[in-house]
Amino acid sequence: MNSDEIKRLSIKLPRIELRHPVMNASGILGYTYEHLLRMREWGLAAIVTKTFTAKGREGYETPIIIELPSGGYLNAVGLANPGKDALYDLIPQAKELGLPIIVSVGGSSEKEFVDVAVAAEESGADAIELNLSCPHTKGYGIDIGSDPGNVKSVVREVVGAVKIPVYAKLGLSDKLINSCEAALSEGASCLTLINTIKATYIDVYTLKPVLTNIVGGLSGSPLHPIAIRVVYEVYKEFEACIIGVGGVYDWRSAAEFIAAGARAVQVGTLLALKGRELVEEILRGLLKWLDIHQAKRLSDLVGAAVKQ
Repeated sequence: MNSDEIKRLSIKLPRIELRHPVMNASGILGYTYEHLLRMREWGLAAIVTKTFTAKGREGYETPIIIELPSGGYLNAVGLANPGKDALYDLIPQAKELGLPIIVSVGGSSEKEFVDVAVAAEESGADAIELNLSCPHTKGYGIDIGSDPGNVKSVVREVVGAVKIPVYAKLGLSDKLINSCEAALSEGASCLTLINTIKATYIDVYTLKPVLTNIVGGLSGSPLHPIAIRVVYEVYKEFEACIIGVGGVYDWRSAAEFIAAGARAVQVGTLLALKGRELVEEILRGLLKWLDIHQAKRLSDLVGAAVKQ
């Protein structure tokens, strides 16, 4: 693609300019320099790290990810990461790659979220993505994000402690709209919607759940229509900055997110399998999509389905 074509796909997030709308979803790779280098080679517009917590976590014993016969994947990694102190070496190296770096921040308390967020900012991160949605680690993620009151207090404390943009990654819950409102009201400048969804897979021969944690997060194409519905409803309610994530498998599924209200998309499961091939396919398809609708820039079609 030439420079004019890429320019049509450029998009703005709060204080971050993306040359196109495709980035990785947190959790695939992202806590070593080699991981980040590989993602740059995939052609992403920004890199999101794995979730960092205050202290290192080993995660769960294998198997931690399985392909489902019904389609999609189930994973329970357990937020494995080396801890926040590793950010001071990783992020300066990552900045040399010339891409915006977004650090995924996890915590089981307001203090832990703040401590990791401050370390991310001090290390040079361009933005923070609060993991308020991990479905398989007790005391983290969705255990916090499903309560709008918790979301409100965590976002308020982190926004008050750092100067870089704070994005809130929220998962499916019966109070999701309220959690989105809480995050936005306390200064979250963007919402990442959604994370994987709690699910379990049982081996009918052993009569046991396959994952050691029993419960994992469902990802891949089965998740996509649910994620689209959430982005559509949240954009309709708030017209907020949204990053759509969940089951992107080609340019059409990425375009759906844009039409539903997302400014950018994150790709997880299939990115790990197809890498640069998938990114290039999405970008070529989005350019043709712009021509179909006689749109000059991708930003012209953000929320187009909601505005009909």
